[in-house]
Amino acid sequence: MRLALLLAAAVLAYAARADIPVIEGATATRAGAAWTVSATVRHADDGWEHYADGWEVALPDGTVLGHRRLLHPHVAEQPFTRSLPGVAIPEGTAEVVLRAHDNVHGWGGAYVLALR
Repeated sequence: MRLALLLAAAVLAYAARADIPVIEGATATRAGAAWTVSATVRHADDGWEHYADGWEVALPDGTVLGHRRLLHPHVAEQPFTRSLPGVAIPEGTAEVVLRAHDNVHGWGGAYVLALR
């Protein structure tokens, strides 16, 4: 019975967060000393009241390297890909972490991008 209650609580918690923004894929291309990072975001945008409003690139320790602000809802364009040029990624970094944000629920889960 207790396990059933815990599972039910977990399902309800997930359902409540089902419309958080998700990074579905990403690429990073080196351009001289900086990188251009592109992220594909999926979110149940439903207009100005609830939409994905940005994403960030960070080191695994949480240090934010760049933020891509999204200026409008993408209701009819899902998923969508946007780029962030000029990201200074420290030499020797093997991977970065991307997270998308929406204006209602905040940050979505992490997407780990290996650098080549």
